Amino acid sequence: MKTLSKVVVLLLASSGPLLAAPNARKLPERCDRACLTNAVDNYLAALVAHDPSLVPLSPKLEFVENTVDLTPGEGLWKTASAVPTTFKIYVPDPVSEEVGFLGMMQAADKPTLLALRLKIRHGEIVAAEHLIADNVTPDSMKNLQEPRKVFLTPVPPAERNSRAEMIRIASMYYPALSSADANNAPFADDCVRHEAGFQSTGNPPPPTPSLDTLESLGCAAQLRTHTMDYITRIEPVRVVIADPETGLVFGLSQFRHPMKEKSEKIIGVPGVTVRPLNYPAFDMPSGHIFKVYGGKIHEIEATGFIGAYNSKTGWEKYPDQGR
Repeated sequence: MKTLSKVVVLLLASSGPLLAAPNARKLPERCDRACLTNAVDNYLAALVAHDPSLVPLSPKLEFVENTVDLTPGEGLWKTASAVPTTFKIYVPDPVSEEVGFLGMMQAADKPTLLALRLKIRHGEIVAAEHLIADNVTPDSMKNLQEPRKVFLTPVPPAERNSRAEMIRIASMYYPALSSADANNAPFADDCVRHEAGFQSTGNPPPPTPSLDTLESLGCAAQLRTHTMDYITRIEPVRVVIADPETGLVFGLSQFRHPMKEKSEKIIGVPGVTVRPLNYPAFDMPSGHIFKVYGGKIHEIEATGFIGAYNSKTGWEKYPDQGR
């Protein structure tokens, strides 16, 4: 559970729409796993080329970046300067014809952690979502050089859950956090969470009890201390992308933090009884990739940025609200 001083900060660049030309070659009528993964690579290359015409964007494209409704050519289309190279996690889902992605790229020549969602229908990209964290700390960069091996390793068939079951299990993570009840989600004993590269659970314990002790606990044990009581609402939550072969589930959400209390009581950690919370109210739009197999959440890779409290999602004008 990352301390709030370590969270990433929103920096949004957008100006001057640049409309996509409808001449890019369409994708297959039905986009399979390989097609979805290639669609991400081609989309990222088009971002860096600053040329939306290189990918088959629908004329009715729904495009949101960091909760702002934009036009192709704005935002990351202007600032992207290098594609992800070594840190790349793909979550292709041929059932929904959507793909989630988390990767370290360059924007305005700065390290930038991108959570990306593409939705494809009839060979065109009909929805694109960027969630950008461009203030990754130097200490966190060591965990963003390449993905943890588990995120790239297929799940043995006997341990796989169905797509629907994976989505159900990953969706349980959010009420577990907002209720401070670890029993609301099936965390595995080996569960480790990274947030924008920062390892927020499962660290070596400090030599003497301190708030850092909270980050040495496992995913379930940490929740039981009530250190996340400041998270009162997580809405909306959108978990619709899952890949049973790799056991990966991709989710997007908006954490709401009223921060009415200036401290919270810590339960069950000897030597640590209170955690200060001297922060203004804020939202944290977030992207998560969960490793799910054997009915449990084993690993979590997350990113997010700070936004205004109770801010909009950027999807309000679209009929499917970004789903």
